[in-house]
Amino acid sequence: MANPFYTGEHEAFREVMRRFVAKEIEPYSHQWDEEGEFPRELYAKASEIGLLGLGFPEEYGGVAADQFMKIVASQELARAGAGGVSASLMSHTIGSPPIARAARPEVKARVLPEVLAGKKISALAITEPSGGSDVANLRTKARRDGDHYIVSGEKTFITSGMRADYLTVAVRTGGEGPGGVSLLLIEGNAPGLTRTKLKKMGWWASDTATLHFDECRVPVENLIGEEGEGFKQIMYNFNSERMGMAASCTAYARVCLDEAVAYAKERKTFGKPIAQHQVIRHKIVDMAQKVAASQAMLEMLAWRLGQGESPVAEICMMKNQATQTMAHCASEAVQIFGGAGFMRGVKVERIYREVKVNAIGGGTEEIMKDLASRQMGL
Repeated sequence: MANPFYTGEHEAFREVMRRFVAKEIEPYSHQWDEEGEFPRELYAKASEIGLLGLGFPEEYGGVAADQFMKIVASQELARAGAGGVSASLMSHTIGSPPIARAARPEVKARVLPEVLAGKKISALAITEPSGGSDVANLRTKARRDGDHYIVSGEKTFITSGMRADYLTVAVRTGGEGPGGVSLLLIEGNAPGLTRTKLKKMGWWASDTATLHFDECRVPVENLIGEEGEGFKQIMYNFNSERMGMAASCTAYARVCLDEAVAYAKERKTFGKPIAQHQVIRHKIVDMAQKVAASQAMLEMLAWRLGQGESPVAEICMMKNQATQTMAHCASEAVQIFGGAGFMRGVKVERIYREVKVNAIGGGTEEIMKDLASRQMGL
């Protein structure tokens, strides 16, 4: 039976995405991971099929998209089993929404068309060495000096941090707490900005950096929204980011399931395919059950968002459901592969290395539980 949430338009885009991933990403996933980056040309290719513009205003090169179109995009990208490529290729989906929502019209017109065309790279910079999820107490300062802000501080674990042309940066323009936080657009060539490349457990193809702002001068017109409104913009952004991560993690879990099934049918021990051993069949059923439950929860939440609801607690729980499903399926897939699953070059090994970044990024599993419990009145 056809899934009632997806229209013919969704399925047509799914086919476009599937061909794109099969041709432009999957054959190179292992190579790019080993090299620690992927070609910038991939951004322009992604723009040509409408991927980069999903959900952004059409006047800047965007494409109208509902929650389910975004799920299709995230989950088809995941088929390559290359989280690092997806993370950096789509870093504009967390870096640019605040610009589209709240930047000055002239800034939008200057920045968004280039990003959505794949000519420039956009990134979000919130996390600091002193604290990740504690956004309300960030320390990077921006003091007003005539028609500029002078920015001093550090950001770390920034996806696309080395290559980004535009950085959406959370800064403190006022006093303590969330009311003193603002967002600034800082250009990659700004004087006083330096970057340090970071090496990671997974997501090798994604460039990640610590950003150093040393008396970095930023034009006042690059303020996104009003002073003191940054925390609100960041929280709005988080809901979208967490839904995207939940969609991807559920899809990576499904990739592990599919790879495990295929391998179990081919690999033989004691004279028969390992898929005929009860213990392996039970592992696969458990994986399939968790993937189906996560996908059902994801799609119902997407429908509720489309109805105008804002189910924050459920979004937090959805992210945890998806990351835990991914962790289970990645671990079991590697176990089913045995020694072959410990070798670099197979999807399940790569996905296994990427489990923890998803359980931490976009809000840790512990923070998700805390936020959900507050929403539940606890």
